[in-house]
Amino acid sequence: MNNRDIMIEKNRLFEDVYYGHVPKRVPILSSGDNSFCLEYAGFDLRKEQFSIEKNLEAIDITTKDFETDSIFATMVRIPQMYKMLGARNFVMGSDGLMQHLEIASLHEDDYEDFIQDCYKTICDKALPRMYTEFGKDGFQGKAAFAKGFFTFYSAMAQLGEGYIKIAEKHGKAIYNMANVAVCTPFDMLADQLRSFTGISKDLRRRPEAVEAACEALLPCAIKAGTKPNSSRVQRTFIPLHMAPYMRTKDFERFYWPTFKKYVEALDELGIGTNVFVEHDWSRYYDYLYELPENTLLIIEEGDFKEIKKKLGGKHILSGFYPLNVLKTGTEEECLNMAKELIEILAPGGKYIFALNKNLLTMRDINPENLKSVICYVKKEAVYS
Repeated sequence: MNNRDIMIEKNRLFEDVYYGHVPKRVPILSSGDNSFCLEYAGFDLRKEQFSIEKNLEAIDITTKDFETDSIFATMVRIPQMYKMLGARNFVMGSDGLMQHLEIASLHEDDYEDFIQDCYKTICDKALPRMYTEFGKDGFQGKAAFAKGFFTFYSAMAQLGEGYIKIAEKHGKAIYNMANVAVCTPFDMLADQLRSFTGISKDLRRRPEAVEAACEALLPCAIKAGTKPNSSRVQRTFIPLHMAPYMRTKDFERFYWPTFKKYVEALDELGIGTNVFVEHDWSRYYDYLYELPENTLLIIEEGDFKEIKKKLGGKHILSGFYPLNVLKTGTEEECLNMAKELIEILAPGGKYIFALNKNLLTMRDINPENLKSVICYVKKEAVYS
């Protein structure tokens, strides 16, 4: 087969799983970040991360060397945009990695305005505090908005076109972890607006305001999580952040209601969701079961036998494979871990092989171990 036919065949692996069918083997979903690819290709992360061309070149090289079924990585953060706008929330560290800093861009006394019109309050108050260029008076502030939008959308267009070319070149599926990535309403409020510290105080001091703010953010999340090409297979990625750090009763009151509504709204629009279940969600498995059927759950931590039993009949399971095994284990230990996961998770279908975390740097793993594991899974991982 030529690479085009191979790409179509690999697309079908994911399509079958997403539509509830059993494909001929377990698909392998890549778990890489552009920063890992740049280092793997031998580029200086601090310098070449600013070049869309170099990022695509690095993703191309990495995709060629690792036998995943999708392209190896995508680029989520656009560092030149953050630098141009004077970002305070995402700043490049000394090693070149983009760091998410603890910034409160929405003040406690902004809640009333936010609940009345969250979009206007974000534009008028939060964004100028988050991006110093937006806070400048007159033409300069408005020009910064225009430059930011142009930089983001031109970069995304260039990347999207590049991803398709890489997929066609190497015979990879066009599907990856995210068609678009948007957090839950509570995580939006916590991550970018009130900060971890601020939201933790608000749960005690302003509980009704937090509830109302999440409801106000829900339509924004649904709109942001929907693209013209969104579908059951071109899915919305939802990384979950705050829930493991919350008391169960706070999760039930503040986090879960709008999270559930968000995923259900996307499902009603015909959009599948890939949910990254960050840290330990063992308290909340019964809640995850309530999400629409064939939600993809990428699990970071947990007893995969219990998760398979509780969630595997309804939802698609992925993740689990620990990066530390790939970093310090022997090849045999790495293959044994893959074998154990496949034996438990693959029977009956609804399983996609992936790592439990996104690869950020070459320090995360021994690349040769990952290559061996991927080859093993591609050959041995069939549904029974």
